[in-house]
Amino acid sequence: MNWEQLLSLKRQGDKGKRLRIEQDDTRLGFEVDYDRIIFSAAFRSLQDKTQVIPMSKTDFVHTRLTHSLEVSVVGRSLGRLVGKKIIEKYPHLKEVHGFQANDFGAIVAAAALSHDIGNPPFGHSGEKAIGEYFSIGNGQKYKDQLSDKEWQDLIDFEGNANGFSVLTSSRPGIEGSIRLTYAVLGAFMKYPKESLPKKPTQNIADKKYGFFQSDKEFFQEVASELGMIPNKSRNDIGYERHPLAYLVEAADDICYTIIDFEDGINLGLVSEDFALEYLIKLVKDSIDTSKYNSLTTKEDRISYLRALAIGNLINDAVRIFIENEELILDGKFPFALTEKSKYKAQIDDIIKISIKNIYQSREVIEKELSGYQIINNLLDKFITAYINNDSGKPTNYDKLLLNILPEKYKLEKGNLYEKLLLMCHFVSMLTDSKALLYNKIISA
Repeated sequence: MNWEQLLSLKRQGDKGKRLRIEQDDTRLGFEVDYDRIIFSAAFRSLQDKTQVIPMSKTDFVHTRLTHSLEVSVVGRSLGRLVGKKIIEKYPHLKEVHGFQANDFGAIVAAAALSHDIGNPPFGHSGEKAIGEYFSIGNGQKYKDQLSDKEWQDLIDFEGNANGFSVLTSSRPGIEGSIRLTYAVLGAFMKYPKESLPKKPTQNIADKKYGFFQSDKEFFQEVASELGMIPNKSRNDIGYERHPLAYLVEAADDICYTIIDFEDGINLGLVSEDFALEYLIKLVKDSIDTSKYNSLTTKEDRISYLRALAIGNLINDAVRIFIENEELILDGKFPFALTEKSKYKAQIDDIIKISIKNIYQSREVIEKELSGYQIINNLLDKFITAYINNDSGKPTNYDKLLLNILPEKYKLEKGNLYEKLLLMCHFVSMLTDSKALLYNKIISA
């Protein structure tokens, strides 16, 4: 892969190239992407979607929205620091093409901002609930009418693939959704493969999948334009990652490791003394002891250590990326950056504590169970109504139910797979509160 292609400013529907050297630096294309994401309805809905604690009434607990903003900030720093090194290594990128170090930050920031945009309500249990509706629920009856890959898309419903669809799928009058640059879409693609074969290798890029069968053609167009390296057999589609996807992933990993831990501390799920011990291990080489000892509140102490920890992890991720940049460009770096971090032991310790004390806490499990049932119920009711209506045999209940669907979900779809995916997309785009409300209505 080469950086000139990887930094493509092309957008869906463009007939010619967009050259960086011709860009208006006050309105750079990659920064336009950030703005388009911020103003999108799908992004706004993240303010009422679970990050760790479902339906929390506590102000300082993160939602998907605040998490995404923080990941974007970390991603921007990662991108700028890497960009500075890349421009120094390949000066023609600036001298001939006009690229700047901050371009890298703008690309990573936009991709990171949208990294959770396709996630269903109620956290990762939402993805599992959609998948299990088809694998072990009432949706099993559709299996024989779908191809293997279409079926796999449904039973392993994936927020990353859904996010790619949110960002790129056309509808009447809206071609290419919000029409992001291909560079940002490439950085967004953490798992640039289809749902089958499932986990064919230990490569981090094969851990999940990144697009639905309905989006396959455009996905391939983006990957081809960016010069991403194909890595699957003739009958399967997959690519080595866009290099900047490693930075998007690192930004997410850094934030959920440190900030989810901080949420647990603020909620009392992790004791302060215990937490400080683990955080100090991450910052022992950079902590100003006199400053730390002058802080009198738990909030200030945790905030100080969090800032130092994130800074250390950013610098370490940049180091790993630059040291392995040529391997990454050759598609020969099958690891997440944090896997090679000098702080890996400390990261693993914090994640273990978070799993035990936060993700598996009674409050989280009880609300995830509730969300699980809500999503299953909504899918069953809306899919049944949609399929019945499409076949010309809707009940009065089906007609009433479909009347509450937003207009964009009343589109006619060509085949069963697209119909099922449309209803999955509808449910996945609901906020936690909206899902609760709809479930209350249909269960009354």
